[in-house]
Amino acid sequence: MNDIRMYETMRWFGPHDATGLKDIRQAGCKGVVTALHEIPVGDAWTVEEIKKRKSLIEAEGMTWTVVESLPVSEDIKRQAGAYKTHIENYKKSLENLSACGLKVITYNFMPVLDWVRTDISYTMPTGAKALYFERLAFVAFDVFMLKRPDAVNDYTSVEIKQAEQWLAASSGQIKQQVFQNALLGLPGTMGRFTPEEVLAALKGYHEINAEKLRKHLIYFLQEIIPVAEKAGLKMAIHPDDPPYPVLGLPRIVSSEKDLNDILETVPSQANGLCYCTGSLGVRADNDLIGIIKRFGEHIHFLHLRNIRKDDTGNFYESDHLDGDADMFGIVRELLLLMKRRNISLPMRPDHGHQMLDDLRKTTYPGYSAIGRLKALAELRGLQHGLVKTL
Repeated sequence: MNDIRMYETMRWFGPHDATGLKDIRQAGCKGVVTALHEIPVGDAWTVEEIKKRKSLIEAEGMTWTVVESLPVSEDIKRQAGAYKTHIENYKKSLENLSACGLKVITYNFMPVLDWVRTDISYTMPTGAKALYFERLAFVAFDVFMLKRPDAVNDYTSVEIKQAEQWLAASSGQIKQQVFQNALLGLPGTMGRFTPEEVLAALKGYHEINAEKLRKHLIYFLQEIIPVAEKAGLKMAIHPDDPPYPVLGLPRIVSSEKDLNDILETVPSQANGLCYCTGSLGVRADNDLIGIIKRFGEHIHFLHLRNIRKDDTGNFYESDHLDGDADMFGIVRELLLLMKRRNISLPMRPDHGHQMLDDLRKTTYPGYSAIGRLKALAELRGLQHGLVKTL
C-alpha cells in the first residue's frame, strides 16, 4: 500500500499551557490542535486572533489545521436566549478560520458539562496517575452532595443504597475530591463550576429531552454545514464523554445509531465525526472497528486512547495499547481507510498518564506531556509496523 500514515498532532491549550510548543515539536508532531479558549463562548473568532495563534505555532515549525474546539453555546443547545446571534457568530468564525487555512473544526453537543470524571489522579500500579470515573461516587455526588432535584429518579434503589454506603465509607478528603472533580470546567481551564452554577444551568434543560436536543443539533447543523461546505471545512462532532445521560441531561452522540442519525439527517461530506476510541469505547455495544468501516468516509479527526471498564459503569484511562479497545485492529482499519480515501487523517494521542517529572507539575487533567509522548511513541510504532505489512 502507499505509505500513508496518520498526521500526528498534539493538543495545546495556548501560551499558558504547561506543555509548550517546543515540547510538542520535540515529540515529533507535525501539527498542533488548539483553540482560542480566551474568547467567550458565543462570540466570533476574528481573523486577527486566529492569525496571532497560528503564527506562534508556525514559528516552532508546525502547522495548525485542526480546531479543537469551536464551542457551541448553551443557548444554541437549548435554542434559547441569544442562540440565533450565536449561530451567526459561529458561521463568521467558520469563514474566518477557513480564510486562515484551517481545515477541520471539532465541536461537541454535550449539555452543561463537557466531560466528567470523579478522580483526575487515580493511582496506577506503576505510580502514574490516570483519569477515572466511578459510578457510585458520581451517584453520591449527584444525589447527596449536589442535591440535584429529582436526582433519585434517575437511579435504582440499589444504586442509591450503595451510594449511601460509599458516602459513609469515604473520608472527607475523598468526598471533597469527588465534589471538585465532578465540577471541573472546560478543557483548557483549571476552573470549576460552582454547585449553584450547575444547578442553574440544569434548570435551562428542564423541558429538553433527547428528542428535543437532537432537533436542536440538527437545526444547528442545517445552519452551519452549508457555510462549512462553501468554506471547504470539515466539521467533526466529538462523542459524548461519558456516552450516557449525566445529571439528568440527555446525551445524543453516544451510540452508532446516534452517529448514523446525525450523518443521514444532514447529508454532506462536511458533516463528519471526530472518532474517539475512548468515548465510544466506554459503551460495550459500540463496535469500534465496525464504526470505521461504516462511517469512515465521514471521519475527519482521530482521538486514540484506551480505557478499562467494568459492567457496573466504572472506567479508567489505561495505557494506549493495553485496554478494552483493540488498538491493533483499530489502527489497521484506519490505515486501510486512509488508503481508500488517499488521505492522511489528523490524529492526536488522547489523554495520557501523569508520570515521571510531570507528577511534580500542575497540568490539565489528561494532558501532561510525558504520558502523551509515551502514547504517541506507542501508536507511532504500531502504525509503523502495520504500514510495513499491509
